Amino acid sequence: MGGLSEMGGPEVAPHTPPFANRSSQGLDRSGGQPAPAIDGGSADPAAPAGVAEAVVVTQAQVRVREDELAGYERDTLALTATERRWSRRRVTTSAGRALALALPTGSVLRPGGILHVGPGWYVVIEAAPEPVLAVTPKSSEEALRLAFEVGNRHFTLAIDGDRLLVPDDTAMTVLLTRLEIAFTRERAVFVPIGVGHRHEP
Repeated sequence: MGGLSEMGGPEVAPHTPPFANRSSQGLDRSGGQPAPAIDGGSADPAAPAGVAEAVVVTQAQVRVREDELAGYERDTLALTATERRWSRRRVTTSAGRALALALPTGSVLRPGGILHVGPGWYVVIEAAPEPVLAVTPKSSEEALRLAFEVGNRHFTLAIDGDRLLVPDDTAMTVLLTRLEIAFTRERAVFVPIGVGHRHEP
């Protein structure tokens, strides 16, 4: 897979800044209203001048509905299926806000979920289009066979109407060709119905 900049995804840095702002959990439970993020840190002395200090996010989703955030600016973070499984990464929202993900191991960000609520703004997770192989099964038997074979190789699969989507990966191309199942290469939103763990060759 190419860099995120090539895919239109967020900018990424390998490490969380050591002195990034510590965010609250996004809500003031005592009043039931969104609260500003709490500044519990100092500016990163190593950060270049003019670069925004990142807000550290420690929960995969804030338990609040969007209708409770009337008047707040809606920001988004578009990620691919693989990127939504990141637990430690610096990302940039569509509005240019820097966030440092510091999520519990095993966290999966859900499209439509509210990731963070800040002072007057909030961030919603979106699924970014990504390369996939699309199959329109000829029968329920073919669909079941494909689902079994994909799962047996510990890859993920998504349902898109009458179509099945799998990652655009060499192993999946070989599988579909061997099964003589027609497919097309596309860029589409990929929201797996299960969690896969790819086997290394």
